Amino acid sequence: MFESKNYSTTRISFYISASAGAAALLLATTTGCGITASSIITIGVASISFIVARFLIDTFIYRRVKLIYKFINQTKASKREEFFQKNILPQQSLDEVGEEVLKWADHRKDEMELLEKNEAFRKEFLQNLSHEFKTPAFAIQGYLETLIDGAAENQEVSRKFLSNAYKNTERLIHLISDLDEITRLESGKQELHYQNFVIQDLINDVFETLSIKTSVKKINCLIKKGCEQPILVFADKEKIRQVLINLVDNASKYGSEKGKIEASIYKTDDISALIEITDDGIGIAEEHLPRIFERFYRTDYGRSRNIGGTGLGLAICKHILEAHGQFIQARSTPGIGTTFGFTLQLAKK
Repeated sequence: MFESKNYSTTRISFYISASAGAAALLLATTTGCGITASSIITIGVASISFIVARFLIDTFIYRRVKLIYKFINQTKASKREEFFQKNILPQQSLDEVGEEVLKWADHRKDEMELLEKNEAFRKEFLQNLSHEFKTPAFAIQGYLETLIDGAAENQEVSRKFLSNAYKNTERLIHLISDLDEITRLESGKQELHYQNFVIQDLINDVFETLSIKTSVKKINCLIKKGCEQPILVFADKEKIRQVLINLVDNASKYGSEKGKIEASIYKTDDISALIEITDDGIGIAEEHLPRIFERFYRTDYGRSRNIGGTGLGLAICKHILEAHGQFIQARSTPGIGTTFGFTLQLAKK
């Protein structure tokens, strides 16, 4: 599926390397390098970019899709053989054999239903993944084709087009990085480094980190009045920072102009704290709420507004918190706003 004509790994890698090479060429020529030096730099940057991009895409995406196919095909054949070896070949009465066959049939039915669900998930996953890859890849292609057709003669236009191509290249890199992150989380290979820290301090750090982005829409980020009392929690601080960045960034994307993002912190009992991030944005329809933590899932309204991002942020939040033995949930009212809440363990005394 990734080797198709429209969005093969080679084609995507070519767009990335071509963009990097064009940027290197422009930089080399504007800094006074000669034609030979510029050519060597351009070819070198493009070649390295192509190799790295091809390796990352092939390693983190294409091989995993092949494993899904292999699992489905092997399961169908191996289960039949396993049943006959264990149940049919031994000496049994007809009644016993009939009973075993019925049990086997029921079990196989359940397995086939599970396989059908996995197949449906696989198809949806690939459809969404191809969309996320094709959008920036085709944008890069468009900018490069325009430059090749003569736009590069105008230095101001070429800088603008190369800047846009670079932004789309960054989007592809972020997508690959997030896929790598969620793969490690799902496989249980992610190590957690627990420590005690004040959750309000971390929230304020995240607000400061994203202040440039939220200031564009004049969004006010604050901790809810009455929740300022420091609460010490026990978790992997950097992983929880990632959760908060994803949630606050998500709130800023869907938040309203001149709105606010509010953080609330409560002790639910003697061992847990509840952290909530609330926005006053467009909200999420009730039918979408059960699926918003799935990879690449977006509401139709979110897509229609052409909201950026990789579509993996909430899925990463869910896996990080589950690795901590905690949970995350959401509630929302369309047109009013959305609240994401998650729990953390209180610091050990």
